[in-house]
Amino acid sequence: MSDLSSAGTAMSGDSSAATAVAGAPNPDKGGKERSASLWADARRQLFRDPIFMISALYILVIASMALFPKLWTSQDPRDCNTDRSRTNPSWEHPFGTDILGCDYYAHAIYGASPSMQIAVYATLGIVLIGGTLGLLAGYYGGWVDAIISRVMDIFFSLPFLLGAIVFLTVIKRQNVGTLTLVLVTLGWPTIARIIRGSVISSKDLDYVHAAKAVGATNTRLMFRHILPNAIAPMLVYATIVLGSFVAAEATLTFLGVGLQPPAQSWGIMINAHQVYFLEDPWLLFFPCGLLVGTVLSFILMGDALRDALDPKFR
Repeated sequence: MSDLSSAGTAMSGDSSAATAVAGAPNPDKGGKERSASLWADARRQLFRDPIFMISALYILVIASMALFPKLWTSQDPRDCNTDRSRTNPSWEHPFGTDILGCDYYAHAIYGASPSMQIAVYATLGIVLIGGTLGLLAGYYGGWVDAIISRVMDIFFSLPFLLGAIVFLTVIKRQNVGTLTLVLVTLGWPTIARIIRGSVISSKDLDYVHAAKAVGATNTRLMFRHILPNAIAPMLVYATIVLGSFVAAEATLTFLGVGLQPPAQSWGIMINAHQVYFLEDPWLLFFPCGLLVGTVLSFILMGDALRDALDPKFR
């Protein structure tokens, strides 16, 4: 009886072990589950964050203004009448009229498009250029890292605002394309350095060495195993820099080296009406309010995204 009991206990233990082994996820699936869980947890946290949701809603409103301005106004911003110059806000003209008698609300709606275009195009440019160079520098190291890092140092030594003013003055063509080019030229080193640091810390992880041991190519290692682990800080920075580029466009336009009339942007509105601040302050309040709200929303979204993707902040 004792032998039978011992055998039964052993068989029960083996069955429990087999069940545990069968129910345990394998390393590959477990890695995917952990990765999916990270993004799923981040998404749930963002949806529960009122600051993020309000900021995202504000950005959606501004984006709809830039993409579909006729949804927001039926007025033509170039339909001007000097007889109604600088009239106060009214039901017919919610933001009043500017110095030329144009509907100021329509100008504000149509002014969202170039600001958002420049910010989005410039952000995509620095992500592609800076992300690629940072990935190469962090992964290969050695002379590749040395060359790319020295080039980054050269661009870091250029003051951003002064460099942008000099470049735009030399180019002498101020439009969406030239402003985007200047912002990408001066903005890519920061994101390259962020990606470089993330790649250096990720390339020595166990799963990367395991993939390399089974014969994974350098391209597969970089884009399949390392980049997904290093992309979170890049997303956070890209969200914040969107707002920075909106502010940069307005600043350069205000200084006279950015977009020029007959183009329409919030920077042009601020530049053209700064002298009327004491007489008609609403001529500055409306474009400045839209500008500050957009920049602040991008910054708050970036902060919320950082908190959601970093387990230390949970």
